[in-house]
Amino acid sequence: MSDIGDWFKSIPFITRTWFAASIAVPLIGKLGLVDFRNLMLVPELVFSRFHLWRPVTATLFFPITPNTGFLYMVNLYFLYHYSTRLETGAFDGKPADYIFMLLFNWICIVIVGMLMNMRLLMIPLIMSVLYVWAQFNKDTIVSFWFGTRFKAHYLPWVILAFNFIIGGSFVNELTGNLVGHLYFFLMFKYPVDLGGRSFLSTPEFLYRFFPNRRGGVSGFGVPPSRPAAQPQAGGGGGGGRYLWGQGNRLGGE
Repeated sequence: MSDIGDWFKSIPFITRTWFAASIAVPLIGKLGLVDFRNLMLVPELVFSRFHLWRPVTATLFFPITPNTGFLYMVNLYFLYHYSTRLETGAFDGKPADYIFMLLFNWICIVIVGMLMNMRLLMIPLIMSVLYVWAQFNKDTIVSFWFGTRFKAHYLPWVILAFNFIIGGSFVNELTGNLVGHLYFFLMFKYPVDLGGRSFLSTPEFLYRFFPNRRGGVSGFGVPPSRPAAQPQAGGGGGGGRYLWGQGNRLGGE
């Protein structure tokens, strides 16, 4: 048990919190402590009866059955693996920026979920994070099932096809990929590669609650350089939003 405890404590804070909640909420529904139907996204109940918790619980809940258990475990692994790599790589020492990415992706996914009558949002949020990691590490060679190897740039789409085979749908994966692309395009691609204005930036209040820090675990991926900006007063934790650090690109493993 101590080994499990040590492993759990080694997970970076934001990923650890998300990972634990994604285990606890499905177990609560599985054990019947709360009616699982109250954990799903139902837009009419959110607006008419103010069930404001549903957009949050729908992101953390997944029905665990003999038919869905494997898919749940696979996506829980994706959450742990790629969120950890992002938090200790491209977003190392920048918890406010990582939380902002999660919040932006979550809000977009909730809006899409309400428009498309999606009841469960766990997979889209995980896929959006995986997509962002793949963009930071697009030339990295990754291994997948049955020894297949390809560039990380293709990973989100390979997983979409894989989950379609084992789960019979690709809407969740496609939603996550598109939302992840929207974040990466607005935050990096458009202002850096296309010379456009920056539409997204982490709010200052997040830097006050989650200040930048130095050091950390060497991770994977290097964020594109943002356009230079004049230092701003009061940008908690070391000035904040444009001072991205350098990660280490994964080699040919």
